[in-house]
Amino acid sequence: MLLGVIADDFTGASDIANTIAKGTLPYGGLRTAQFLGVPTLRAPTDIEAGVVSLKSRTIPAKQAVEQSLAALQWLLEQGCRQIVFKYCSTFDSTKDGNIGPVGEALAAALNVRGVVVCPAFPGAGRTIYMGHLFVQDRLLSESGMQTHPLTPMTDPDIRRWLGYQTTASVGLIAHQTVSRGAAAIRKALEIARAEHTMMIVDAISDADLAAIGEAVADHKLITGGSGIASGLPANFIRQGLAAGNVERSLGIDGPEAILAGSCSGATRGQVDVHKSRHPTLPIDIDRVMKGEMLPDDLVAFIQANRGNAPLVYSSATPADVQRMQAKYGRETVAEKLEHLFAETARKLVDAGVTRLVVAGGETSGAVVSALNLGPLKIGSEIDPGVPVLLSGGEKPIALALKSGNFGAPDFFTKALERLAAR
Repeated sequence: MLLGVIADDFTGASDIANTIAKGTLPYGGLRTAQFLGVPTLRAPTDIEAGVVSLKSRTIPAKQAVEQSLAALQWLLEQGCRQIVFKYCSTFDSTKDGNIGPVGEALAAALNVRGVVVCPAFPGAGRTIYMGHLFVQDRLLSESGMQTHPLTPMTDPDIRRWLGYQTTASVGLIAHQTVSRGAAAIRKALEIARAEHTMMIVDAISDADLAAIGEAVADHKLITGGSGIASGLPANFIRQGLAAGNVERSLGIDGPEAILAGSCSGATRGQVDVHKSRHPTLPIDIDRVMKGEMLPDDLVAFIQANRGNAPLVYSSATPADVQRMQAKYGRETVAEKLEHLFAETARKLVDAGVTRLVVAGGETSGAVVSALNLGPLKIGSEIDPGVPVLLSGGEKPIALALKSGNFGAPDFFTKALERLAAR
């Protein structure tokens, strides 16, 4: 294995696995697998890039550090020459959050400084300019992320946000330098090592990410969103260490289900589009909290609508989410919903469902943890950042794990079509 990734949630892991498997023209990508949690066995020998999916984004920072260091150790044992710490392109965290502590711990373990911090993903509208994170034409703090139920982002200045989270010194490589190309970025990072542990690096285009990727070819550690990995496969291919141009057509036929637990604006819009043509079941949180709406109820609805792309969703407006959290407690609501979705998914797969679409990072983490699927092969891209995933074994499952803000309005029906065998 050449490239190792530590991802702080399951949808983000799929996102960066897709980026690495796709690569860039004319090189192509690397043979990539996604691992659910820290594996206990060695990776298959034909895998060139391994993505370890953790559910560490919203757990206590100490636990996130411990899990990330365990993932690092396993990846190094597989022979990885370069490590990426992957977090969301909207830098999902709080002032006491996990991105800074995990990044600092990984840097210390690898004995490196001047570590790139770049959550930019221009293809999804996330850009960094003068250290400030934008979503489309809005600052992060005005994009809707300021009302995120678990990780509200109220400050777009990533340098300042990291300053809250870590004791490490944080610097900036501004776009004026990035625009001059890989050599200029490389020189700036070399200078930064003497003063800073972490370096925010501006990026407003895919060309910027390609230049950053080329500049960090010899870096042991990079951190960022999935976009930061777009230029990394080419480094290994140019060195003759990987072949590139990987075929990624995967899928399986069979019964289908869609589970949506994200409350993002994008997912709510996708739910609205889907329910205009397909059967949908909204989850009543009051009934869930009272034990009146159970996994068997969700399974029965999906089974009754087999073949019609049935969707079960808990997506709600920020005001509704806040009302439920105030009534029952934020963590209590989150735990109940995650358990509901996890048990529903397990029962659906036991009943023969082979195509499963899941929306929301926390929901996806709960679902795949319950299913215990083993390594996942990375297939073709459904929408930017969301690939087809295929489990192994005698009863393979095709999945799409979608981050809340990702995907076109018709994502759900498109995903089910892509998950089918072709």
